[in-house]
Order: sequence, then structure tokens, then C-alpha cells
Amino acid sequence: MYSMIGSQRVGRYILRSASSACSYPRRVLPTAAVGLNRTFSIRAASSPYEFPYTCDPLMTTYKYWNREESEHGKYAEMTKDDVKKEAKILSLCDPSNDDTNVALHQGQLPPGATLVAIGKTAEDFDDSLKEQKPNVIFVSPSCPLARVQLPALLQKFPTVEWVHAQSAGIDFLVSDELSQSTVTMTNAKGQFSSSLAEYAMLACSYFAKGLPKLERQKRAKVWSKFDIDELRGKTMGIVGYGDIGRAVAKLAKVYGMKIVALRRNPRRNTDEEKLCDVVLGNDKKSLNKLMSESDYIVCSAPSTIETRGMVNAAAFAAVKDNAVFLNLGRGLVVDEEAMIKALKSGKLKGAALDVFIEEPLPEDNELWDLENVLISPHNMDQTATFMHEATEFFVNENLPRFICAEELLNPVDKVAGY
Repeated sequence: MYSMIGSQRVGRYILRSASSACSYPRRVLPTAAVGLNRTFSIRAASSPYEFPYTCDPLMTTYKYWNREESEHGKYAEMTKDDVKKEAKILSLCDPSNDDTNVALHQGQLPPGATLVAIGKTAEDFDDSLKEQKPNVIFVSPSCPLARVQLPALLQKFPTVEWVHAQSAGIDFLVSDELSQSTVTMTNAKGQFSSSLAEYAMLACSYFAKGLPKLERQKRAKVWSKFDIDELRGKTMGIVGYGDIGRAVAKLAKVYGMKIVALRRNPRRNTDEEKLCDVVLGNDKKSLNKLMSESDYIVCSAPSTIETRGMVNAAAFAAVKDNAVFLNLGRGLVVDEEAMIKALKSGKLKGAALDVFIEEPLPEDNELWDLENVLISPHNMDQTATFMHEATEFFVNENLPRFICAEELLNPVDKVAGY
């Protein structure tokens, strides 16, 4: 039986697929909006997979933020004359255990913006605040049981129009109440991708250059030469061609690698997709084709109903001999038992894993004992400033857009979960 602590490190989950004996996450939660207990059920992903992509095929302009490429400081000279609507903000976080929201809690906000209150539960926000008609909620992963508190807060303050998540992933927030609400939702996509892309190339080089063997030889004081691999000319398959996937593709292309990506609309042709040598659709056959042709496979898909268990036993059975598998997205996307089997049999040369079904990874998990596995504790995007920068994006980039009645960056599909 598996259990998991999500990216916000709170709550435990258990889910059993109706079609197998394998256990996946589920949570039994109180429905805050009605004050009752019910099962927050998640079905197994048995239908054709809907892989996560940040681009709508019909989109004429790119609506997503990228820390390295997007224009910064567009609203630095904003004045009161630019205000089209006021922003009355509720900050849903744990202020006693989260110092990353300084830009919002203590910094200078744009003209027309007011921080109304800070709290970590819906009860922390007094009913008297309704008079101020708060219309924005900023929610941080530090908020305990945020998926419960957010719906309760939305019910308490029906004037809220917009919810912004401090993180890129919203799996700590998803609920029926949120998906059925009419609020606009955005996230911090584009803030964390470059660090993960750097790690992806490090992980590829770790196995290509035989670093595990070098470490063993150093400990044994053995001088023994051996052949290594080049990344140039190798094929990188990317499962989940969103902002992280594109950031990885840009670096891999510099190394001279061929890029194969899975995306919802393989016929869509943008400058970003020109990085790819091959773009496949989102069906199981395409996933298996990518697995069978790629020397390095990067999984950067978020956890949604459709993606849970997506890289399954059939995918690992199809994987190219001696391939390396990297997971930068969410542990639940991968069938961990099937991956371990492929690692132990030698079908996979190795794996670099930053995310797991259960976090922290239990001491008795056999991944710890496999010499061909590189483990990091879900921290390969965790720079000293990464969450501070995510809050600054909200304050300096998206909040002014709301106040100026302009289109917000990083829209989220609340139903799809990304």
C-alpha cells in the first residue's frame, strides 16, 4: 500500500485502482463548503491519456510567464491613473512558517492593491472583512489542507474573482468545489523550469559519463579507464511538454540531442515546438513509441486524474534497452513498481528521480539500494529564492494586470488540474 505526502508536505493519501491491486493516492476530506465528510475519489487513468501542455491549440498569443524570456518590469511606472479596478487581497498561507511572501505581506504593492488579511484557515478571516469586498486570493503551499480551506474561503467571500497559486503545481489545491467555481485561477508556471532543466542535463551526464563508476573507483582508489557515452546525437523523449519540458529541450538541443515530445496537438507549430525533431500525439501508442526510441526520457508531467499512472508497466516494457529515465514532475505519474523492475532487470540503465509516490521516500523503499538510481529529495527547483521570486511574479506582473483589467498570465484549467 502506498501513501504520499504531497508537494506541500501535508496530508496522507490512499487510492486503490478499480482495475488492479495497485494502490494510488486518494484523500478522505471534509467538504468545507457544506461541512460534511465525503470521499474525494480519483478514478484510474484507463482512458487515453491527456498529457499536460501549457499551450491551447487555438491560442494566438502565448499567455504564460517565463522567468528568463518574458518581459520584466512592464508595470514598474504604474500610477493611480492606470487603475481600472481595485484588488482587495486575502493571503492564505501559514505566516508563522513561511517567509517567502515578504513581497506581498511587507512590500510595496501596485497602486490600487490592498492586502486585506492574512490567515491559514478560513476561520482566520473575520466576517467583517466582507465589507471590503475582497476579490483576490493568494494561496501558498504552506497553508495546511489548502484544498479544504480554499473552497471554504470562496464560500465565505463570494466577491472573490481570482485565485493565484504561489506554486506551479496545483495538486495541493484541486477539489470538486474549486473546479466547479467560476473564479479565474493562475499559477507560478515559468518560475522553476530553468533549475530543473539544468538538473536534467546533469542527470543525463551522470549516467553518460559513468559518474557512479567514478565514485566507486575513487572510494576504492582504483585507476581504471573505461569508455563513456556522448549526449550529442542521442534522443531525448519528453513526456509533458510544458514549460519544464521546453526548458529541458532548449538545453538538450545545445548538447546536440534529438528531441521527441508528446503533446495534445502534435500539428501545432510554434517557435517553441521547432525545438522538437518529432512531435507525437497523446495516445498510449505514442507514449510507447517515445519510450522505445529515446535514450533519455524526461517525465515532467503534473499529477492530474488523467496522468496518474500514465508511465505504466506497458511503457517500461516498451522502453529502449539501456535508456535512462528522469522524473521531474510528480511521482504519481509513474508506476514505481514497474520502473523498479526495469531498473533491476537492466532494461533501464538508470533513473534520476526528484519526485516519488511517497515523500519523504521511506527508508525501506528499495530505490535507496539500487546503485543505478540518482535520488534527490524533491528539491531540484529549490533555490534559495525560488518561492520569493514566485511571490514577486504575483505582485509585480500578474497583480498589475488584474488592476489594469488586462489578461492575466498563467491561466489554469481548474478541471484538468494544470
